[in-house]
Amino acid sequence: MSKVLVVEDDPVVQAALVHALTDLGHVVQAVGTAVAALREAGTSELDLVILDLGLPDLDGVAALRMLRGVSNVPVIVATARGAEASVVSTLNAGADDYIVKPFSAEHLAARINALLRRTGGSSAPSEVVELGGLRIDLAQRAATLGDSALALSRREFDMLAYLAQRPGRVISRRELIQAVWGNPYVGDDKTIDVHASWLRRKLGETAAHPRYLHTVRGVGFKLAAPE
Repeated sequence: MSKVLVVEDDPVVQAALVHALTDLGHVVQAVGTAVAALREAGTSELDLVILDLGLPDLDGVAALRMLRGVSNVPVIVATARGAEASVVSTLNAGADDYIVKPFSAEHLAARINALLRRTGGSSAPSEVVELGGLRIDLAQRAATLGDSALALSRREFDMLAYLAQRPGRVISRRELIQAVWGNPYVGDDKTIDVHASWLRRKLGETAAHPRYLHTVRGVGFKLAAPE
C-alpha cells in the first residue's frame, strides 16, 4: 500500500483520481494548490505525487522545482500540456514521468506501478547495490568494478550511488543536483556534466561509448548494466 498525494485543482478530475487510486489500494491525500502540496511534501511520508501543471496559485513547473527542494518523492505529472517542449522542461525540472490528459485509470495504474517498481516505493534501500560488475557498498561508501576499487570523490560516489539505486531509470539533471548537492538551484548543467565525465573515466568508459553511465539527451542520465 502506497501513500499518494494528488495535486489537482479541478474538483471533478481530483475526485476521479482519488476514486481510481483508492480502488487500486493506495492511501490518497488530495490538495488543490501548490502551497498545500509543498506543505504536505515537507511534513508527510509520501511514496508518490501526481501533479497537475495548471494550478491556481503557482505554475506547475515552478511548483515542481520547489517540491524538489524539500523532497525526492517520485512525481508523475498529469496534464493537458502535451507539447514536446513542455515534456522536456517538466522532466528537467524533476518529474519522473509524464502523462497527458485525458487518460484511463488503467493507463495511470500502469505508470504508477512501473514507477514504484523502479523507485522501490517507501522501502529502505539495500546497503549493497550490484549492477553487472559494479558493486556499491552504501554503508561503507565504497565502490568496486570487477576486482578493482574505485577512487571516487564524495560527489562522484553520491552521484553513482543515487543512480545505482534506480537502475535503468532516467534521472533528470535537476533531480541529481537536488540529490547530490542538496539544493535544486545550486550548480548548472556543466556541474553535472563535469562530474559525469570524471565518473565515466573511473568506470573506464566515455560518453561516446558508454557501458554503465548513459546520457539521455535533453533530460539527464541513467545507470544500467552492460548488455
